[in-house]
Amino acid sequence: MNERRQFIRIVYQALARVRQAQSHWSADVRDISLHGILLSMPEHWQPDDNAPFEVDVTLHDTEIHMTMVTELVAHDSHCLRMKIVNIDIDSISHLRRLIELNVGNDELLYRELALLADLAG
Repeated sequence: MNERRQFIRIVYQALARVRQAQSHWSADVRDISLHGILLSMPEHWQPDDNAPFEVDVTLHDTEIHMTMVTELVAHDSHCLRMKIVNIDIDSISHLRRLIELNVGNDELLYRELALLADLAG
């Protein structure tokens, strides 16, 4: 299989709330990057195929939330793969710090931030 990932994904386990219109589900975060998030398959999953999702992740042992608008990229019976399409400044700051603490390489983090800026621009 040809690896197409451009962003480092870090394993991070946390609870996520997924919302779409009037529906909402609980899921577990499996991993996260500056560009996407992998979630466990929620129970009773029946999304509207075309609408975006709002994902709210609570960081462990804190009251810090990261809230992002996502699109479903792929799913199977075990997980949801979602692309982050919009994230507020506070949430991206928390996500950047989380990745920075887990990557341990500032140069690699700055390369990813530059890549993210290129994709947004």
